[in-house]
Amino acid sequence: MKTIWKQFSVLPGFSLTLGFTIFYLSLFVLLPLSAVFLKTATMDWGALWVTVTDPRVLASYKLSFGASCVAALMNMVFGLLIAWVLVRYSFPGKRIIDGLVDLPFALPTAVAGIALTAIYSENGIIGHYLQLFGIKVAFTPFGIIVALTFIGLPFVVRTVQPILEDLDAHVEEAAASLGATGWQTFRRVILPELYPALLTGFALAFARALGEYGSVVFISGNMPMYTEITPLLIMSKLEQFDYAGATALAAVMLLASFVLLLFINLIQWRTGRRYAAKG
Repeated sequence: MKTIWKQFSVLPGFSLTLGFTIFYLSLFVLLPLSAVFLKTATMDWGALWVTVTDPRVLASYKLSFGASCVAALMNMVFGLLIAWVLVRYSFPGKRIIDGLVDLPFALPTAVAGIALTAIYSENGIIGHYLQLFGIKVAFTPFGIIVALTFIGLPFVVRTVQPILEDLDAHVEEAAASLGATGWQTFRRVILPELYPALLTGFALAFARALGEYGSVVFISGNMPMYTEITPLLIMSKLEQFDYAGATALAAVMLLASFVLLLFINLIQWRTGRRYAAKG
């Protein structure tokens, strides 16, 4: 008699868990997303094209995607630096700083927006001194980048931090003993290991910034054609009961985000294959 061995699993069987996974994703992800496209489909092509290509809407696209990209790139640099300090050094107050990294996760976005506006306005603690050098932050695109950087920083830090903790410091010592400079060690030894995690952190920070509303709506000033982001236009159309127009803008943002995230995932996949082949 043939004996069939089954792998032990704490959770229920594959069929049950897979069914629950599909049900959960369909209920909370696929159905809401499909509703966006179904509502948009109620518009004819002419009205849809006029809605999504309005000059005011195009200006909001440019600002939303541009500011999100800049903020995510800044978080890649400074998020890596903060993760490096938290992993490689021991100093008084380290646990406090490590906890502060997660503050944007817990802080309501509206509260963050009000606080940033108060700090970076012309009469704010920081904005007052920046004004002396002719730098204006609040109610400018620069202020939007500041807000998006604030809410996206934890994604990069928490993505890179575990990789740095698992990275063997002896590899760096070996590179140094072979005559490699600090920059060469970072570029050829450390960065290849961190590159996939950095890309993941960038993608998460970018996606988070792209849909941000609460922290931006206060510091931006919401000036059409200048500091008006696309989520604000969507909210404006909802308040005017233009649900089809709101979902049309949301569908454009959603499709653009999918394309960008797909592109980043392809880069990660190719990078992973290349490093696996070298290994």
